[in-house]
Amino acid sequence: MIRMMTALATLLFVANPCFAEPTTWEIDPVHSGAHFSIRHLMIATVRGEFRKVTGVVTLDEKDITKSSVEAVIDATTIDTHEERRDNHLKSPDFFDVAKFPTITFKSKSVAKAGEGKLKVFGDLTLHGVTKEATLDVEGLNSQIKDQRGSLKMGATATTKINRSDFGLTWNRALEAGGVTVGDEVAITIDVELIKKTAQATGSGTN
Repeated sequence: MIRMMTALATLLFVANPCFAEPTTWEIDPVHSGAHFSIRHLMIATVRGEFRKVTGVVTLDEKDITKSSVEAVIDATTIDTHEERRDNHLKSPDFFDVAKFPTITFKSKSVAKAGEGKLKVFGDLTLHGVTKEATLDVEGLNSQIKDQRGSLKMGATATTKINRSDFGLTWNRALEAGGVTVGDEVAITIDVELIKKTAQATGSGTN
């Protein structure tokens, strides 16, 4: 009887992810990116992206609120499809990437926010300034094996910040009133996660 109960407990542990230990997932920079939008001249929206995002997610499937994330955005990869504007954004007027080459987010707590949704609270460090930020996360509810046998998962995180809170205050006044660049920035981070195993697997380029 004792052997039977032990075998049953082992089977349940293996078959039911609720009993699994936390797993580590790495952000695949080849299939991930951080996108942003901001108002220009108070009449239009300009969009851009940072083309390199890296980091690690520790996923606790038994208690999702015990999960954590650390992400790093390479500020030097900013791309708005306009070279002159990109160079200005990299300059000391804005991101000053020579001095602050990365943007980081480190979670402090996680809360459920509905079916398949989470709120991730943490510290966002941008332009050398650290402020609390909240990410609204969706998508951490399905896993798939790629053509190489690696287990992958996707997620999307969104938030809004005021750039002036991080010392990004450059602007020009308009003759008709208002300013050239808005203060509020909408951010969307799309990530593809790859489960970290004892034997590292490459992400490839597909």
